[in-house]
Amino acid sequence: MTMNGLKALAMLLALCAVAPAAAQPRQRTILFIGNSFTQGAHSPVRNWHAGSVVDLNRDGYGGVPALFKEFTEEAGLNYAVSLETQGGQSLAFHFDERRALFERAWDVVVLQEFSTLDRERPGDASSYLRSVPRLVALFHGYNPVVQIELMATWSRADETYRPKGHWYGRPVTAMALDLRAAANRVRAATRGVAGVLPVGEAWNRAIQTGVADANPYDGVAFGKLDLWSYDQYHASVYGYYLEALVVFGRITGVDPLTLGKDESAADELGLSPAQATALQRVAHDQLAAEARPRR
Repeated sequence: MTMNGLKALAMLLALCAVAPAAAQPRQRTILFIGNSFTQGAHSPVRNWHAGSVVDLNRDGYGGVPALFKEFTEEAGLNYAVSLETQGGQSLAFHFDERRALFERAWDVVVLQEFSTLDRERPGDASSYLRSVPRLVALFHGYNPVVQIELMATWSRADETYRPKGHWYGRPVTAMALDLRAAANRVRAATRGVAGVLPVGEAWNRAIQTGVADANPYDGVAFGKLDLWSYDQYHASVYGYYLEALVVFGRITGVDPLTLGKDESAADELGLSPAQATALQRVAHDQLAAEARPRR
């Protein structure tokens, strides 16, 4: 190589050394607070990819937060995901017993209440109405622009089809609608809550459109998905996958359908491409319906 060539090469290498790296998207932090419905209990989701998220209790759960993390990575987004969960507990428990674990600034917080709102008085939102304002005040004290979302969960088949269930004799969609109404009440009464994640209504939509079976107690129709786990209470892998899709779509603004038939988590968890895209469609349609003004 000539002397001029060597000089040109040296200049090029010097420019490369000082050139700024391509800008990376700013990392956002998100915290999930909830119970077994966030943990992914009674399904392969519970410990799936636990190393990709931070379990503040060090219980080793991946759960719905790990699914959310996977979806964000596939979408090219940068989220640091944490969870603080305890099976069978309400939001009041987390504030009273666990807040030292999460008293810091977060960009996004997802709050998931007990499945029947109140263990002793199913359907009673009194504790929900007391707990959320306390948590909102705590998080706003660290970050005034934190995005706080309430998760409205699904109808429990055991509460609907068994005679001792609080929603016995009513349509399977009723419990989810009651939980959404309670979340709407809490949001209206609490300044600083950004919105409600319509997970239960996405389950209703899956049932009403024929993607999922309505009653696990009489067998699951061929070609339909069973959203519940073996206890007809918690979710199956399909139910948790749908839950995570709704959370992902609402929090990030990215259409769940863009994840596509070859989405990695679905493949690892045993969902077929057709099942994955069917659930992505349900999440898309539910979020689209939420975006339209209600009459």
